[in-house]
Order: sequence, then structure tokens, then C-alpha cells
Amino acid sequence: MDEIALESSKSEKEEGDYKGEDSKEQSNSKNFFSSLLKILNKHQIAIPRWLYIVFFVLNSVGMMVIFQMGVQTGSRSQVLNGLIENITRMFSNIWENLNFIFVLNLLIFAVIYGLIIILTNRFWLTSMVLLSLCIIISIIEYMKIFVRNEAILPADLNFLQSDTGNISTFLPPNAARVTLYAIICVIIFVVVFMTIHLLDKNRGKVVWFEDKRLRYGVRAGIFVLIFASFSWYVASVGTVGSVANSFNQFMGDRPAMWDSAYDAQLNGPIVAFTRQVNPKIMSKPANYSEETMKQVVARYEKAANKLNASRKNKINNSTLIVILSESFANPSRVPGISFNKAIIPFIDSVKKNTDSGLMLSSGYGGGTANLEYMTMTGLSMVNFDPSLTSPYQQLVPKKSWTPTINRYWNDGKSSFAFHPFEPSMYLRAKNYKKFGFTKFYSLRKPDVIKYQKRIDLAPYVSDDSAYSSVLESISRKSSPDFIQLVTMQNHMPYNDWYKNNDFKVSSTDSSKPLGEEEASIIQTYAKGANYTDKATSKFLNNLNKLNKPVTVLFYGDHLPGAYSTASADKNNSLILHLTDYFIWSNKAAKENLKSSKKINAKTEAYSSPNFFISQVARHMNAKVSPYVAFLTKLHKHISAMEPPVVNTIQGWDRIPEGQPIYLDHDGRPMVYSAMDEQTKQLLDDYKLIQYDVTAGKNYTRNTNFFTMP
Repeated sequence: MDEIALESSKSEKEEGDYKGEDSKEQSNSKNFFSSLLKILNKHQIAIPRWLYIVFFVLNSVGMMVIFQMGVQTGSRSQVLNGLIENITRMFSNIWENLNFIFVLNLLIFAVIYGLIIILTNRFWLTSMVLLSLCIIISIIEYMKIFVRNEAILPADLNFLQSDTGNISTFLPPNAARVTLYAIICVIIFVVVFMTIHLLDKNRGKVVWFEDKRLRYGVRAGIFVLIFASFSWYVASVGTVGSVANSFNQFMGDRPAMWDSAYDAQLNGPIVAFTRQVNPKIMSKPANYSEETMKQVVARYEKAANKLNASRKNKINNSTLIVILSESFANPSRVPGISFNKAIIPFIDSVKKNTDSGLMLSSGYGGGTANLEYMTMTGLSMVNFDPSLTSPYQQLVPKKSWTPTINRYWNDGKSSFAFHPFEPSMYLRAKNYKKFGFTKFYSLRKPDVIKYQKRIDLAPYVSDDSAYSSVLESISRKSSPDFIQLVTMQNHMPYNDWYKNNDFKVSSTDSSKPLGEEEASIIQTYAKGANYTDKATSKFLNNLNKLNKPVTVLFYGDHLPGAYSTASADKNNSLILHLTDYFIWSNKAAKENLKSSKKINAKTEAYSSPNFFISQVARHMNAKVSPYVAFLTKLHKHISAMEPPVVNTIQGWDRIPEGQPIYLDHDGRPMVYSAMDEQTKQLLDDYKLIQYDVTAGKNYTRNTNFFTMP
């Protein structure tokens, strides 16, 4: 017992010694920080107010530089070089091109910085927190661009609320190292600014009135004034024509909506982000209400029943392949030039024997995703506010529901997308997931497109390879699928990629000869279009060998930005916005479904992508939803429609005179004031439907309006 008591006493003593040592270490730590504080307090100085201003400017520039660093890509040296290049470009543009985008970015950071300082009345602590926060945001931006080549967007705030379980998908291989650098930088900021804060007799107070009520009153007044002004700016800068948007343009903001990462690099991450916070989608129709939408649904239920009485097939009993052929349009139609031989003889022959015509495009040299959006939804860019220039980036990421045509195939579970390029372009990876696609095959994991051959020196995957990937996919099973293919072969630039190019272009007007560079660009494009023609011939022949019905919708999204001479003539604006399209069915479809009959060549001669699904249904003799019945009826009155905003590669802003373009069955522009009342009623109904889907209360969502029989 004595031994046990002795051991217990010894144990308690050792434990007491350990506690004593811990207590001693804690005491030493407290003494160290206490001594440090005494030293700093002893050497306090009154930092002059002008030095606050110097630090304010330097810190604002620092925040901008940190953000800009986050949107650079590559190795450490490439990131640094890219940062220096972008900052130098922004700064030098001030006096070289009177472009003040550098100042605009700096101004936004200064406003945010100033707001927080007024709120806290602690200059050094606010600087510490904001610079540290900028480091954290910049690291997140860097990781997102590294993995997905996308900048941070307002829609990503929804991700933080609902998809944090997939946060690991944003982590690049060097995440640990980059995070370590960030932590070191944050620690440095904390040490530096805490030291200055403790040394400053004023403790960083920027409003220092003795009277407490006056001090709080001045701070509150300044804060409310700045906060209200900045909130107004953010709320309206995304609306074209607003004072804030005009101010951005004056300062040099040049939106690059097709690529969020490039947009952030070009205009600055904070400018690119604020511009997309609140873009105006549509003006609310005066008669929009639940009751009005019930009437619209009922009206086109009757139209659908009437159409369906004479149609025998279901659209989803066949495979539908939608091919958006990048920059595809017959060069032979371009005014002022001629070629030594036919460029697309096979596609020309197909068009003569099936539903086909010319598609009115909203872009020239760019704007692919807008044409794709209209094809996928049946909605029209005509109805959107001019502020909404890119639905794939400004609208779809924020929406929980978008009715797309691929959902007709097993609610999207039997739909697959192919794009032999970066999945981040136009946020396709994110948007296709929202659309319900089962898989999206691209050049990046997880679903990598199988065939990736290039032609000669061309940088993009050939159309033949893209077709091969699609063919292999649909050949593996007998069930019908929806396939979306967006090609890349004929994307700009056109730098003499092809060997043995036997196409020659010449001017038909001796007073407007083609320059050597323009001729070379056009000839390179012509050879690429010819490769597309041959690949399409091979693809359709292979589809004819399949024992299941397949229908193909093929269309070019826009003309290439290659015709500088022709585009200089404003009389050519319309013809340079017309591409080729056709709807074709294989032998199995013709035999089993009695489809692919060319019903009415005149009404098919001109179209726009919002009408494609109604044309496909008619081509396949398929029953339709009330929505597709509406599009069918509208297409009988208006062949094609596109908004006035076009790509500005050639310096054009709007055609013609800022008005939407409507074409009749002969391809002639229609004037709204001259339209009959039925056509105007259809256009009004179109706005109601589109507003309900994109900006309204989705009254049509829980009806059968979008449901195919």
C-alpha cells in the first residue's frame, strides 16, 4: 500500500511538473507579446494623414495587381510575365489610346476600399483584411482558370450554396504549393499592418472628431452616399445605354463575352465581374400575368392538337444529330469574289434534295454560342434587351431551369454533346450540365473526345475526326439519342494551314482588287470548307448504313471574319449574315418514318436557329408540343429573325439602323409597322413566352407547354 501511495505521489508530482512547464511556456508567451506591445507603444508615432493617402493609393493598386495575377495562366515565370504585360498594356493605353481601363479598375477597388475604411474607421486593420482577402480570392480565381479556364462569375455564388461537395474539382495539381504561398503572403500582411497599427498613435482612425455623435454621423453619411452610388453603378452597369454602362465604355471597357478568362485579363477581373452582376434580360410585357400565360398555353395547345392530328411520328423515336459547323458558309455567295472551282459540291447537292436553305445569323466572324442557344431553346435574341449579349454567360448560369430540345430524349438522359475544344468556352461544361446532357466530350477530362486528328498544320481537330467520334457513339446502341456537335475545324485564324491548296480566289471588280493577305486567308478558309464538305459526305454515307432512323440538322453559325473587302461595303451586311443549313434523314428514317420529304421549298428558303426544332419536327412528320406548335405558326409568318447587334470585328455595331431583322419567305426585310395583326400578335406572344422562361415567374414550367407527345 505504501508503495502504491508512493508511486501515486510521484505521478502526481510529475503531472504537476508538466502542468507547471506548460503554464511556464504560456506565461513566457504572454510575457513576450506583452513586452512587444510595450515596446511598440513606447515608440508610437503620429503617422501623418498624407501618408494615409499614399498608402491608400498604393494598396488600391496592390489589390488590382493581386486580382490581375489571379487571371494569369502558366508557370510562375509565365504568370509574372503575363501580369507585367497586362498591367503595362493597361497603363500605357491611357496616353497611347486614351483607354482608361486601368483607372476604372483602380477606381472600383478604391471605392470598395474606402467604403470598408469608413465603416470600420480603422485604416491599417482594414488594409490588412482587404489585401489578405484579395490574396484568397486571387488564389481561387487562379485555381478556377487553371482547371476550367473560367474566371469567377456572379453565378459561382450559387455554387457556394449548393455544390460545395464538388470543390475538389477546382483544385489543380499545384494547389498545395500555391496555397502555401498565399498563406505566407497573408502572414506578411498581418505582421506588417498589425505592427503599423500598433505604432500609429491614431490607431488608423480616418475620422477623428472628438464629438462621438459627430464622428458617427459623418461616417454614416459618407458611407450611405458612397454605398448608394456604388450599388447603383453595379446594378446598372450591365444594362446597355445606362449611364454606368456608357461610363464603362468611355473608360475603355471592351467586353469579351465569349471567354470569361480573356475578358478578365483584357478588362480586369473586377470590371468583368461587376458587368455581369445584373444584366437586364428583357423588358416585362405590359400584360404579363399568370392568367395571360394560361391563355397563351391554351391557345397553342389547340394549335398543337390540330397539327398532331395529321402527324404520325414521335420526334424522340429517332436519333437527332445537331451539327453546328463552325464558321461554315459557302464562300461563293460572297459579293465581289469568285473561285476557280466549286467549294462545297456535296452539300450543295444535298440541299437540292432535302429541306434546306439559308440561315440568318446574328454574328459575323463570331457569336457562336448565341446561335447555339437559340437552336437549343427555340428562343430568340431579338426579344432580349441589348444588355444581354451572351445568354450562355449572363443568363443560363443563373437559371435553375431552361427548356432545351435535348430534354425531349428521355429528359436529357439520352443526350450527348461533342465539342473538340476547351469545354470552358462560353461556359459550355456548366451549361450543358444544366441542360441535362448525360456526357460532354471535349479535349479535357473527364470525358475526352476520342478522335483528335488535325489536317496538315491546322491547329483544330478536323471535322472528319469529330464526325468519327459521333458515329462511334451512336453506332454502339440501337436506342435513339440526341447528339449536339459543335465543330472547330474552320475556326479563325486562317494562316495557310493546308498543303497543296488548289483553291484560288479573285476579285470580280477590278477597282477593288484583293490584297495578298486577304486572298490567302480566303483561300485557306475555302480549303477548310471543302474538307468539311468531303467529311460530311463520308459521314452521311455512314449514317445511311445504320439500321436505325437518324436525322441530321446541319448549319453554319456565322461567316468567317475573312472578307474585309466585302464587309467594307454596307450594302453587303445582310448577305454576310446568311449561312447554309439543311435537314437530312438516313435511309432507315425514310423507310420507317416516311420523313425527309421536301415539303415546301419556299418556306424553308430562309430560316433562323430559333425555328429549327419546328422545322425538324415537320421534316420528321413528328407530333409537337404547344411550344413547337407556336414556333411552327410563327415561322409561317416570318421566315427568319435576328437582333441588330452583330460582331464588331469589321467595325459594325448594328444592322440596319439598330432595328431587329425580320425576313419574309423571299429573304426580303420586313418592316414591323407593315406586318398584319396576326403576325404582331404572334410576336407579342413570343415575348410573353420568352419573358416567362428567362426573366418571369416560370408560369409555363408546370404545364404541358414544353411537353412533346
